[in-house]
Amino acid sequence: MGFEEMWADLAPIGRSATSGGYFRQPWTSTDAELRAWFAEQAGARDLHVEPDLVGNLVAWWQPPAAEGPAVLTGSHLDSVLDGGAFDGPLGVVSAFAAVDLLRSRGFVPTRPIGVAAFVEEEGSRFGLACLGSRLATGATTWEQARDLRDRDGVRLRDAVEAAGFGVADDPTWRGLFDGRIGCYVELHVEQGRDLVDRGAAVGVASGIWPHGRYRFDFTGEANHAGTTRMEDRRDPMLSYAMTALAANKQARLADARATFGRVHVEPNGTNAVPSRVTAWLDARADTEEEVASLVDAVTRQATERAGRDGTTLEVTAESVSGLVSFDPDLAARIAADHAEGDWPIIPTAAGHDAGILSAAGVPTAMLFVRNPTGVSHSPEEHAATADCLVGVSALADTLERLAS
Repeated sequence: MGFEEMWADLAPIGRSATSGGYFRQPWTSTDAELRAWFAEQAGARDLHVEPDLVGNLVAWWQPPAAEGPAVLTGSHLDSVLDGGAFDGPLGVVSAFAAVDLLRSRGFVPTRPIGVAAFVEEEGSRFGLACLGSRLATGATTWEQARDLRDRDGVRLRDAVEAAGFGVADDPTWRGLFDGRIGCYVELHVEQGRDLVDRGAAVGVASGIWPHGRYRFDFTGEANHAGTTRMEDRRDPMLSYAMTALAANKQARLADARATFGRVHVEPNGTNAVPSRVTAWLDARADTEEEVASLVDAVTRQATERAGRDGTTLEVTAESVSGLVSFDPDLAARIAADHAEGDWPIIPTAAGHDAGILSAAGVPTAMLFVRNPTGVSHSPEEHAATADCLVGVSALADTLERLAS
């Protein structure tokens, strides 16, 4: 089954009939369908699938003579809420297609090649981005993660067990990648327009901006929307509204990124002043110091506004990732000497499992496939089939170099 056939086979899973976007949440029935698709593709290629205790998957291509540290590729299959088709799945489908292309060339790896599908990369259910790869590398322990709760109050431990996996309650377990991976290469749709501006179908990542998710809890006093005078209110919605505007201004001044994309209101009534507003800030910048400065500035303004509104504020850092600089020698090797010329080497402001493996000491690289609109985390996310096939070829070339 070639790239286009695999893509068509995967496309209906988790797709909304109304928006056309995807709701591929981890440890759900949709996730089970995705894992079944992964197992089917691996089986069709005689690749042995090895799951770990939380649902990370690796399909191994390991001929008898292949030995030594493995070359890992792949990405993730989960999505943000109402997300696009390409973010994550493109890397998994391309990895299987690259194996097919290498075999058609008669290539036999001397090092094992693994195709990975990491679980909960987006953090859209349990709030911690790249949770699967964090657990697999030991960056986050099971003891730290097991009591995380989703929007419905379901604990991570219970969701994992209900999906047929089980960590028991062993805080010492390490994922199935521990000590076995020599390098990792992740192909991903570009989440921006850099490659469009450069006129290139494929690029190579230089690094990932530092970024974090911060929960802002504004607490006030519930009251009647009609009978409570404006000057008598302790309205946390006002505190939040000013904070969202402040985040926008501070990010623009610093040439950074600040987004409040998720808000929860209590009691969430049309005719009631809310008692509590919880909002999540996504902050990103070129350096860790700039991220910290951005969050500090927003927090300071939010606190001052809360004081004027008679509300209170508590800020909690839920997920923070530092600057990732990918192996420059590996990036240069991948980018050079292609028939189309050298691929451009570009940074990204989006987080990826590749960043987690890099931070764990695994030599890591990323390939990006051009996104004509630059839109991502949206049903409008797209990559042309012709560019995807160039990406498959680039990934196959890379795996051939690394696994020879």
